[in-house]
Amino acid sequence: MKKLVSLAVLMALLTACGDYGTAGNKMDGYGSDGFSEETLNTTDDTSLNDAYLLAAAPKYYVGSAYKVEDIQYVPAEDLKYNQTGIAGIIPAELNGSKTSNGEIFDMNQMVATSKTLPLPTIARVTNLDNGTSVIVRVNNRGPFVNTRIMDLSPAVARKLSFNGQTKVQVQVLEDQSIAVKNATLGENAVTEPVEAPVVEAPVAVEPASGDYSIQVGAFYAEDSATALVQKMNTYGNATVVNEGDMYKVRIIGLDAAKARNVIDTLRSNEGMAPGLLKDGKWINADSI
Repeated sequence: MKKLVSLAVLMALLTACGDYGTAGNKMDGYGSDGFSEETLNTTDDTSLNDAYLLAAAPKYYVGSAYKVEDIQYVPAEDLKYNQTGIAGIIPAELNGSKTSNGEIFDMNQMVATSKTLPLPTIARVTNLDNGTSVIVRVNNRGPFVNTRIMDLSPAVARKLSFNGQTKVQVQVLEDQSIAVKNATLGENAVTEPVEAPVVEAPVAVEPASGDYSIQVGAFYAEDSATALVQKMNTYGNATVVNEGDMYKVRIIGLDAAKARNVIDTLRSNEGMAPGLLKDGKWINADSI
């Protein structure tokens, strides 16, 4: 089992507060309005485990740009994230399903979803209707309803004292988010050996000069982008494109046939949802 990161900083924050992903994921694409008005069981829950918040995850997942119902989302590391919006409640019927970063959704834990934040990320969520704050672990994509920025587990909703929906402020906790990332990537964790999965052979790299580019990641840290480039060179001519304060990893110079092949292989081998550009403009990844 992976070693847990020190909880000293997190416990101090909790005291001060007072208290979706890849194809086949059961929680991907959820979030229709029919799920947003869930009635909560208001009995006390004694099974909450604060140590869970900083536990290492099966994988650290950012993902590439993707579309849902023609809406473009661009996941990125954003340690300064601080936004307000509407939050709903993750359906209890999804308890036990797999999240986008390979965790198991536990409705009794302090967890949440986000369309763009890395998984896992640690954040403070404040109910702006009553001022109550809690610390959550963001570990899944969603909700894919544009009226909401986040969905929260039933356990979080109980702590924040709301049913259905409420207006919230979401603030990423930088130190804790870095700590859980490092634990997941193995920098502060001991992992048991696991058998390597069997995957399809990667696409052979061939020189190309087409009009298509595939975006596989976007980061605020240049070293993270550079590390991904080394891996993506297996699939083609990968490079880092600096746009504003972000470093975007793209496989460039592809014709339509090669782009289609690379997209399919990235989905199958890497569990990615790649974005597609033609002549620098975003297009539907399944349009070729």
